[in-house]
Amino acid sequence: MTKIFVGNLPFATTEQGLRELFAPYGTVQSAKIVTDRDTGQSRGFGFVEMANSEAARAIDSLNGKSIGGRPLRVNEAQERSAGGFRR
Repeated sequence: MTKIFVGNLPFATTEQGLRELFAPYGTVQSAKIVTDRDTGQSRGFGFVEMANSEAARAIDSLNGKSIGGRPLRVNEAQERSAGGFRR
């Protein structure tokens, strides 16, 4: 299973919309839009989980694709280091 980072999403994108965007490339195990903890508004990025071979094809196909006038940034998600804050 590969976790995919999807950045520069239009703020109106829903989790269902994110799932539908990746569905042509294979089975989407999960799709999550990250929201602001205080306002509940989208932060403009999310994560999708797919099988490894399907994820590679989706990343190659969707990285740089314009959605809602914004070029998507799509790549394999990197694990966050312990502590959370980056300086």
